[in-house]
Amino acid sequence: MESGLSVIKRSMATLNLPAAANILDELLLTAQSENLTYQEFLSKLVNHEINTRDERRLEKQLKLAAFPGYKTLDSFDISEQHSLSQKQLSQLKELHWLEQAYNLVLLGPPGVGKSHLAVGLGVHAIQMGYKTYFIGMDELIDLLKTQEITRSSKAKIKRLTAADLVIIDDLMFMAIDRHEANLFFQLVNKFYGQTALIITSNKGPKEWGEILGDPAITTAILDRILHKSEIISLTGDSYRLKHRETIFGVSKQKCI
Repeated sequence: MESGLSVIKRSMATLNLPAAANILDELLLTAQSENLTYQEFLSKLVNHEINTRDERRLEKQLKLAAFPGYKTLDSFDISEQHSLSQKQLSQLKELHWLEQAYNLVLLGPPGVGKSHLAVGLGVHAIQMGYKTYFIGMDELIDLLKTQEITRSSKAKIKRLTAADLVIIDDLMFMAIDRHEANLFFQLVNKFYGQTALIITSNKGPKEWGEILGDPAITTAILDRILHKSEIISLTGDSYRLKHRETIFGVSKQKCI
């Protein structure tokens, strides 16, 4: 005959409370040894279920975000970047810009921390409950061109357009033709006023026209990206070169 505890666990599973069911035996022993009240016992049981769900949600959203690596704002060395103050970084962490669908344009040469800052803000946004998607410009153009013919591209575009925050890395690092520029404009137009963007680029907006090649499309894209935006120009030497690893250890000397 099935025990009363087994029935309770099965009922909890039916109610979709698997984490609470898994900890029930252990928590009952804790309740006895620590003489917990009914309220304390229930509070621990419910909180365990909630915390487990939050951890699983965070893990799932981090995976779906498709970050190239896990980087946090805490590991972003603000001392290496004199063009961004600690106060400004703290303001970015508050995510008011994301809630209002503002765009961040991170400019600067390779290695100054553009992608690190973008990923760090993306990870922080996920921790705060926002859906985030990271994609390089080359992959984005490929998805836009193939979304009508491949299921995987269509699914990724759908996930991208459903995000609260989209990070486009290395914007305008390569020339794109008029058709590709038009596809990109259509996407930006869909994001406009609805989705916050973080864009990293080693070229300023004034140079984007050289890559897009079409003045009208360039103007339309700039109009929608820059209307509600904050442009942050990161400067300095390449962090990767200053702290490059060699066969003799980590070099902190500037490359000659």
